[in-house]
This record gives sequence, C-alpha cells and structure tokens, in this order.
Amino acid sequence: MKDSWATFGADLHLERAGAAGVRAGLVDALRDAVRTGRLAPGTRLPSSRGLAADLGIARNTVADAYAELVAEGWLTARQGSGTRVAQRAEPRRVAPRAARARPVRSRPVHNLLPGSPDLASFPRADWLKAARRALTDAPNDAFGYGDPRGRIELRTVLADYLARARGVYANPERIVVCAGFVQALKLMGAVLRGRRVREVAVESYGLDIHWNLLADAGLRMPCLPVDGLGARTGDLAGLHGVGAVLMTPAHQFPTGVPLHPDRRAAAVDWARATGGLILEDDYDGEFRYDRQPVGALQGLDPEHVVHLGTTSKSLAPGLRLGWLVLPENLVGEVTEAKGLSDWSSSALEQLTLAEFIASGAYDRHVRAMRLRYRRRRDQLVETLAERAPEVRVSGIAAGLHAVLELPEGSEASAMRAAAWQDLALEGLSRFRHPDAGPGRDALVIGYGTPTDSAWAGALEALVRVLS
Repeated sequence: MKDSWATFGADLHLERAGAAGVRAGLVDALRDAVRTGRLAPGTRLPSSRGLAADLGIARNTVADAYAELVAEGWLTARQGSGTRVAQRAEPRRVAPRAARARPVRSRPVHNLLPGSPDLASFPRADWLKAARRALTDAPNDAFGYGDPRGRIELRTVLADYLARARGVYANPERIVVCAGFVQALKLMGAVLRGRRVREVAVESYGLDIHWNLLADAGLRMPCLPVDGLGARTGDLAGLHGVGAVLMTPAHQFPTGVPLHPDRRAAAVDWARATGGLILEDDYDGEFRYDRQPVGALQGLDPEHVVHLGTTSKSLAPGLRLGWLVLPENLVGEVTEAKGLSDWSSSALEQLTLAEFIASGAYDRHVRAMRLRYRRRRDQLVETLAERAPEVRVSGIAAGLHAVLELPEGSEASAMRAAAWQDLALEGLSRFRHPDAGPGRDALVIGYGTPTDSAWAGALEALVRVLS
C-alpha cells in the first residue's frame, strides 16, 4: 500500500514495510524532492506531529527522518522557525569549451614505416603455452612488489641468452628489467644527471624521441657525424664535457651501417680514458642476414658500456619488456631510480618471457622471422633492381629496414608521391639531428612492418612512387 502526501506541494510516496523501512522511504523521498527542486530552498516543512498524522505513521519516525536530513545538510532546524529546506548555492554553470578541430587522419592503405616488426607474426600459441606454464609454476612472491631489478628467473635466463647470442657479459645481478627502451633511457638519463653529467653525445641520425628523453633529463646532446663506417667515434675526444654517448653500433639506425671495428675500439678507448659511458642500443641485433651477427660492443668492456636491449623488434613492442646490462658500479643507482619510478615491471610477463626463452621458443621464433624478413629484403632489392634501377639500396645487411638512395633534392617529391599512393613511409631527413646540417636524400623503408598479406601491395605502391 502507498500513501501520497502533498501538504506543501510535494508528493511523497512511501512503501510501508516496518518502521525502519518507512523511515528510510521518507528520507529518500524528501531527499529526492529537495534534489529535484520540488521542495525549494527555504520551504518550511510540517511539524513532525503534523506530517506523522498526515501519513499515518509514528511521530518518532518523522523526527528521526528530519534529524538524519539535517545532519546530511538537506534540511535546517532552528528553535522557533521549525524545519526548513536548506539554502543551497547554485552550481556555477561553465559553458562547454569548444573542442579544437583536429584533422582526421585516416590510416594509410600501405605501411612501410620503419621501427616495427610484423605484428601479425607474434607467436601467440607458443606465448600462451609459456604464460600457462609460468602462471602454474609462479611462486607466491611473484604476486608481490618484488625486486625493482626484475624477476630473478628472467634475469638468469637473459644472462645466458645474451652471452650466447650477443656476446654480452651479463651476470644476472647486473641486469635490470624495464618497460622497453624508453624507460631504460629515462632511467639512464636520470642517473647520468645525478652523476653531474651534462652532455651525452648522440649519432647525427637517430630518433628524436630518444633525444627528447635526454633533453628532459637536462642533458645537452652534441652529435657525432655518421658516414659509411658508422659514427665517427674518433671525434669523441674533441667533445669536451661529454660524459656518455648513445650509439647503435650493431646496425646504425636509420642508415643501416655497422660500426667499423676501428671505431668500436676508439669508442671503448675514449670511455676508458675519460671514465665515460657508452649506451649501446641493440634494438635489432638478432636480425643479420649475410653473415654472423656482430657481437655486442659491451663484450669489449662491460665496465664502461651499458647494453640496452628489448623485445620490441624480436617479438612485439606491446609487451613492454626490455633490459639494461650495467657496469657493476651503476647497478645500485639504476635500481634505486627504477624503484622510485615504478618499482617493477609485470612479474607475470617477465616469468612468461623467461619460460619462452628457456623453452627454446624464442630462438625458434627469431630464426623463423629472420628467414621471413630476409625473403622480403631480397624481394625488395630484386623488384627495385628490375623496375627502379636508378635507386640504390643500402643498409640491408641486418635489421628490418632499408635505405633507398634518391637523386639530390628529390626526397620531398618522393614523400608527396607516397602520400598520393596512400603509402606511409619516412624520409631520411626525418631522422637527422638538428645540428647535423644538410644530408643526402633517401627514403627509409620498413620492410618488416607489413603483414605477409599486405607486403605485396605495399611493395607495388613503393614501385609506383619511385617510377
């Protein structure tokens, strides 16, 4: 049964279900009437006796309901003026801010942007098997905060793998697991700044996101020229004030040349003589096609080289798994910086990667992808030799991209032609350091990016751009 009451212009509907239920119903009804404006601020409510008589309920029930609403601020009660609806400030109305119009960019039909593997080839089934085994075998402490350096299971497996595959001296105690290369570089930037380093040399071609991370750490970045033998590391001796250098020695990005042995030695000699650090970005060191992979620079001097690795090219960037192999005297500082940053990466993802590597699935996947990428590279070279013979292809001994040399002054027109073909790619100038001065015209082609089904169409679109 419901009672309706409209003594002061507000209908209150109460379900009768015991004294407590009636009181709660009365509170809700009054609160709703005030919220919706049916009871205006300042309205005087009936006395508890009068309202109880109108509704046919106990006076104490009404008094308790009034007291609760007074305590919540919906009503006020003063001696001599009765119970009234509280005065409430009108909320300030702010006109909605007009959304800034942004150009809508549709996804290109063809994608040859460098920097990504074939994401469709991620080994889902093998990764799922590894994840199941890792979760089943995970110790209870894996679900806690853990060691900022990362799970010991992964660090132990990585130490073995990096020594075997990349020639890295990698004691598990010197490895810090992180969320990819970007976090690794941010950590190193913070540590270098804490060590009063003010300048970090970088290669004259590279990624501006990395330069920006170092700049955010308060570091200046003079650049080392890059030529056909890699970065001119002999110039480091003349860069006074530089305390570290960021390099891609195995396969310079984006020019694609490996660092010449003499220049590798010169970089290590500089670090030993000055106490400087070499930050070695080994972003796609596993993918070498025409001869054995070039060993990591870190193997020449583990106390002066920080080896930065990641699964972004070998598996997928979305895993957000990378690592730093550190000189002994840096382990404590980097671990502390990581603990202040985010404490630890996902333990389950770390355990899955450890199982994936230990089971041999990682080696099998890398071998399979090496063959697949090599076939694409060979097809790219053969197709251009046949249909665009004036274009010279370089930087193809390793990695997932190639550099297409263009006639002087033609890079911009080639980029416009690519846009007309709905083909996403980058010009070499996109990766040139602001202080490097003018350079050659070229396109940087990421032949690892398309799926198998999209590769033929992307290659055909590229040929049309160059024809």
